[in-house]
Amino acid sequence: MERSTAGWGNGLLGVIIFSGSLPATRLAVADMSPMFLTSARAVIAALLGAACLFLLRQQWPARRDVLSLSLIALGVVVGFPLLTALALQEISAAHSIVFVGLLPLSTAIFGVLRGGERPKPAFWLFSTIGAATVAGFALCGSDGGTVLGNVLMIAAILVCGLGYAEGAALSRRLGGWQVISWALILSLPIMVAIGLLNLPETWRSIGAPAWLSLAYVSVFSMMVGFMFWYRGLAIGGIANVGQLQLLQPFFGFVLAAIFLNETIGWAMISSTFIVVACVAGARRFA
Repeated sequence: MERSTAGWGNGLLGVIIFSGSLPATRLAVADMSPMFLTSARAVIAALLGAACLFLLRQQWPARRDVLSLSLIALGVVVGFPLLTALALQEISAAHSIVFVGLLPLSTAIFGVLRGGERPKPAFWLFSTIGAATVAGFALCGSDGGTVLGNVLMIAAILVCGLGYAEGAALSRRLGGWQVISWALILSLPIMVAIGLLNLPETWRSIGAPAWLSLAYVSVFSMMVGFMFWYRGLAIGGIANVGQLQLLQPFFGFVLAAIFLNETIGWAMISSTFIVVACVAGARRFA
């Protein structure tokens, strides 16, 4: 019981931190290219992670962990940040946030495939209802955006689910912040090269909101959030704690309305309450 509570507590903190990622990315891509933003946030986070690993004298991962770390890097260091940055040039932050409600189902599926978990039938019922609610809203109840933006967000959700599940499984042995730090370091050479090839033509065109957003997604979205999130998934169960991601749209809507002045309609609010109920159901019965 204590492990379950700790898992959900850590997971909730991670979700709250992640909720600011898409609104911050939306602000950043107004002045930066998606490729530069993706590489810059990864490089900054990798340097922070390397410093922590060195100062705390952490053990190097085993050779067998390279594949898992590569999948984590593909999913949450490169894939999700880049795909969402590209999508946010086509759709609003509020629209993109709705897709985050599909993450629990994606994470649960990869938790079964990669983490060896076997959720009960009741879990799949609530997870599917929540995902269907989100998908229905994205298709019928939102501002629409573009087809390309929607496709990019779906792809981002798939690779992110893989990265979450793989990272959670590996965190059981290496620890949450160690896993994301090693994944960031593994991707560092590629990210540095991409960053150098996509430097802004002029730095003067980048405003303070974009710099602050870059700082947020680098420190909190890429590092601090994963410290809590991977720990929560590892000790509370990938599929089970992953349902907390259904709450992320609610937090994200509030941030999008406050910082981006985006309209939050009743369809968004009602959809959010339905998925919140699904989280409660999955927690209670599954």
